[in-house]
Parts: sequence; C-alpha cells; structure tokens
Amino acid sequence: MLVRDVMTTSVVTVHPDARVKGAIQLLHEHQITALPVVDDEGRLVGVLSEADVLRGAVMPDRRTREIPVHTDGRTTPLLVRDVMTAHPMSVAADADLAAAATVLVDTQIKSLPVVDAEQVVGVVSRRDVIAVLARSDTLIESELDDLLRAAEIEAVVDVVDGVARLDGPSEPHAREIARVLAGTVPGVVGIVFV
Repeated sequence: MLVRDVMTTSVVTVHPDARVKGAIQLLHEHQITALPVVDDEGRLVGVLSEADVLRGAVMPDRRTREIPVHTDGRTTPLLVRDVMTAHPMSVAADADLAAAATVLVDTQIKSLPVVDAEQVVGVVSRRDVIAVLARSDTLIESELDDLLRAAEIEAVVDVVDGVARLDGPSEPHAREIARVLAGTVPGVVGIVFV
C-alpha cells in the first residue's frame, strides 16, 4: 500500500511569517498535532508541532512555589519561523506506507508531510494508519475478493484480524499476482495461501 492511499489530502498549512497564536488556534480547531509550514510557492520549509508551540508557552503559576519565581512571560508575539522545526522529515506520495509507518513508530513524529514535486499534497499520520488497520475484516474480504475476480484469479478469500487467507490459486504466477493485489487492500496485514 502506498502513502497516497491513506494520506489526508485536505492539508492545513501555515506560513513561516504567521503568528504562533494563530497557528495554535489552527491546531486546536482542526484537532491536529502538527502543521506543515510552507512558503509563498507552497514548498515545505518546516513543520510546526504541538511540542514546538508548547515549549516555554505556559507561564509558571507563582502560587505553586514556596519562593515565587519572577516571570513576566513573553513580551512580543512569536512567529512560526521562530519555533518551527526546520528541515522536517517528509515522505513522497508514492512511498511505501510500511516505511512511513516505521518512521512514525521509531520517532516522536506523529505525522509526516507528503510532498510531490516540492509541493505539500497531503499529510500521513499515525491516526491515518490506525484507521486503515481498523477496517472490518468483512470489508477487506469483499474488496480483495472483487480485485481477485477482476484479475480472473480464482480463490476463496477469508480474512481474520486483517490476515487474508486465500484458498487457491495453486499456480506460482497467479499466487504472486494475488499477493500483490492483497497488499494493495487497506487493512490487509498478512497473506496466507492454504
């Protein structure tokens, strides 16, 4: 499965010269964890995450200290460029979803901007991958069965917990085609021939 198959295409972005307060409001309104930061041409120049905006954003409450901490907080508005992560990780739309999922698991990154021809075309997040994995076995089974029929491959399909069990075909070339087709169905986590 490719990143383009599961990515969110309605991308909320922010400009590096926008105020951080406005970006925080976008994160909150859209219930997202990060915003791709794009320049005037729509090219990715950074990512603004929840962690970026939280760092130093909350003033200490003096009532919780035995010896009060003196702080006046920030005195000027911050711009996105002041706190964003420059040189962010991104992924291509035609990248393997498994590779993108590995990045999402092995790092603290919760979402990756999807870039095609230097333009942000989507975002793939942990939540997007979870949505694919949560698809019902019945739906997965039906889609795989339709694909195999369209390819004129005879097999009985049974899906349990995302694992596609295919009874048939017996010919190696047809099995390989069935394996490739099964790998394109969102929610398939494994393939077994019986």
